[in-house]
Amino acid sequence: MLELIEGYYAHFFLMLLFVIGLYAMMMKKNLIKKIFGMSMIQSAAILFWILVAYKEGATVPILDPGISLENPDMYMNPMPHTLMLTAIVVAVVTLGVAIALAIAVYRNYNTLDEDELLARIKEEQ
Repeated sequence: MLELIEGYYAHFFLMLLFVIGLYAMMMKKNLIKKIFGMSMIQSAAILFWILVAYKEGATVPILDPGISLENPDMYMNPMPHTLMLTAIVVAVVTLGVAIALAIAVYRNYNTLDEDELLARIKEEQ
């Protein structure tokens, strides 16, 4: 069993981070805790892609006279890292909008608890 885990510590950590975020989004009643869970899921997904794209001993994809072109495995693929930069921007914007919505909900209903919020919305209707 230990041989299975050895060398994959980062993968298991990111899986744990994802599961904790998923738990927070599904089970917690406070909207801020749900937002934190969403942020944890986004962070875990971004870090996973970066972890998978990493190559031991590879270099940036700039032509190096010391490395022959016949061995492209010595160069790292920049596409996953570029996509994750975009995903980071989307995650920050999503987090900002979610917090702004939570502030608006609190100003209108004076609560961030999901059950109380649903009860107050039902009362208004």
